Amino acid sequence: MITRKRLAARACGLLAALAVGLFPASATAADGPTAKEPPKVDLVLDVSGSMRANDIDGQSRMAAAKQAFNEVIDAVPDEVRLGIRTLGATYPGEDKALGCKDTKQLYPVGPLNRTEAKTAVATLAPTGWTPIGPALLGAAQDLDGGNATKRIVLITDGEDTCAPLDPCEVARDIAAKGIHLVIDTLGLVPDAKTRAQLTCIAEATGGTYTSVQHTAELSGRVKQLVDRAADPVVNPVATEGAKQCEGAPQLKPGLYSDRETFGEHRWYRVDVRPGQELRASVSIAADRAVNNDYGLLLRATTVHGREIVRGSEAGDGRTDVLSTGLRYPKAEIDGEDEAANEAAETVCVQVSNSFSAPASVKTIPGMPVELTIELVDGPDDASDAAAFGLGRGWWLLAALALIGLAAGVVWGWISRWRISVWRTN
Repeated sequence: MITRKRLAARACGLLAALAVGLFPASATAADGPTAKEPPKVDLVLDVSGSMRANDIDGQSRMAAAKQAFNEVIDAVPDEVRLGIRTLGATYPGEDKALGCKDTKQLYPVGPLNRTEAKTAVATLAPTGWTPIGPALLGAAQDLDGGNATKRIVLITDGEDTCAPLDPCEVARDIAAKGIHLVIDTLGLVPDAKTRAQLTCIAEATGGTYTSVQHTAELSGRVKQLVDRAADPVVNPVATEGAKQCEGAPQLKPGLYSDRETFGEHRWYRVDVRPGQELRASVSIAADRAVNNDYGLLLRATTVHGREIVRGSEAGDGRTDVLSTGLRYPKAEIDGEDEAANEAAETVCVQVSNSFSAPASVKTIPGMPVELTIELVDGPDDASDAAAFGLGRGWWLLAALALIGLAAGVVWGWISRWRISVWRTN
């Protein structure tokens, strides 16, 4: 009897082992994929006394911020855990020690109740100091814990008034903790000192700085940053363009960062196969004071210098980012073997700027450049835009030639008619 029970136990054990071996994915719940943590965003809003200024679309900075926040709250993706923190919202006095502690969590980071969040924002009124450093420390604590994507979006109209706690040093300390927390900053009608401080805070954590002059700009940018937290972008790869196409770095599809000094040209190389379309875009950040009248050029050429296509953008006033792009579809080669269509063409990509600056502005390091390279399937009717070595400009030349021919024929007919009439009379 005992022997039979042992044999039965061994048989059951063998079957269990076979089951685990054949179906390992269902062996234990712990082996299954873990759910991704929802991203966290903390909006940090300056509610200091200077937010009373009426210089954004005919209304106060505070009213513009409230309007933008309401629009952002309506558009927050469901998967984002959103919180709101204020600075300078409660203490109206002159005691610096108290004023520099004036930061609080207005709405906790978590699942968003849109009505409650809007109600909380509606109660705000411009009040006190501008303790940016303490507010950033508080926001970092709001987002503490877990491995989710974390983002602080700071909106302020002035520089910190609570030195010696330098907010730029606070941002560097947050970055040094290795918790992958990014701080983006937005300056409402900023002066030069505010712009410099907010740029330093953003750069310390790999974030971005944006200058805001209008309500639509504020709501649009904050929406974009919240969406970026929900769908994180790829970090750019640092590269260094060459002074000419020969010897330039070979780029694959991706996002790249570089720096250009004022009026500089930099070159990169991209391999494009027949049947592919090259899509390139570039942005350059004017992270310091610049003169009016500036431009950005993105140009694609062959290795022999023939222009294929170009994109450009220009401006004549203060800007923070200037962007442009281009597209180059390379047609497949008809009647050729497969090997010919696999042979890639090296396209030279040139990035140039025509920025200039007052003599007092430092030109080193260069301005930040962000270059995006994409290679996608080209359209079915793609043509080689480098035909005749004129790029897409040959269409314009052909049109001008036809117009000139037609105008010459008409003018010749009119002249003959006038001469005939003159002779008759």
